[in-house]
Amino acid sequence: MTRQAVRTSGAPAAIGPYSQGIAVDGLVFCSGQIGLDPASGELVDGGVEAQADRALRNLAAVLDAAGASMADVVKTTLFLADIGDFGAVNEVYGHHFPDPPPARSTFAVGALPKGARVEVEAIARRAAS
Repeated sequence: MTRQAVRTSGAPAAIGPYSQGIAVDGLVFCSGQIGLDPASGELVDGGVEAQADRALRNLAAVLDAAGASMADVVKTTLFLADIGDFGAVNEVYGHHFPDPPPARSTFAVGALPKGARVEVEAIARRAAS
């Protein structure tokens, strides 16, 4: 088994000792993405909807760098700083994945890095070449 780090400037650089993603044996494991603008490193303005959209676009950039897409995602995990944001995040989330959407778990958490309101991580399976 050879693990390959996935790196892209299309998503924020890791803010700790982890990779944006790891590809191994046709699978891509994406680290959690929050609504950081990749250029500024700051949370985007516009509330939880804007943060969710940016986090999902960051996730798409990591997947693209690994040779995968949102259509290849089989499992996501959403972390919400406020479970009251579930509906708003769901609305944004639904626009980023084709049918059928991936399996998903959602958790309310005490806090997220940099004061983010939403974080999303994913596992994808790259199509055989």
